[in-house]
Amino acid sequence: MNELRIALYQPDIPGNTGTILRLAACLGLAVDIIEPAGFDLSDRNLKRAGMDYIAAVTMTRHVNWERFETWRSSTGRRLVLASTKAAVPYTRFMFKPDDILLLGRESAGVPDQVHERADARILIPMAPGQRSLNIAMAGAMIVGEAIRQTDAL
Repeated sequence: MNELRIALYQPDIPGNTGTILRLAACLGLAVDIIEPAGFDLSDRNLKRAGMDYIAAVTMTRHVNWERFETWRSSTGRRLVLASTKAAVPYTRFMFKPDDILLLGRESAGVPDQVHERADARILIPMAPGQRSLNIAMAGAMIVGEAIRQTDAL
């Protein structure tokens, strides 16, 4: 299993979460779900998007941000936040094999307190006038670059 992890901050959309779980299963990544989620984690849309891949992914549920942050701090892992407010393009960022890639809530990103706790903030440059990519697509792009850089597969 790869040491790189994906963390989802209070995900809103079950289909996106299922897609990210499927991505993680296929690439051997673990996923952290920081609750509360905006849906029941047994939602049929999550299961439909993740298909039978969900059973193959290591998923850890954290009851809130504080519990996740306590766990993360104990591991010494770097927290890398994907944010439209960041200044460093993800392709210019130097990933480490044990980074945790934090993806914010689809409807609102992450609050300032979470933004401030990140060790690094990265963005995907976009065409002028566009707000954001689908979170699962953005996560796949960034994870692909992190794996490329760290030769993780």
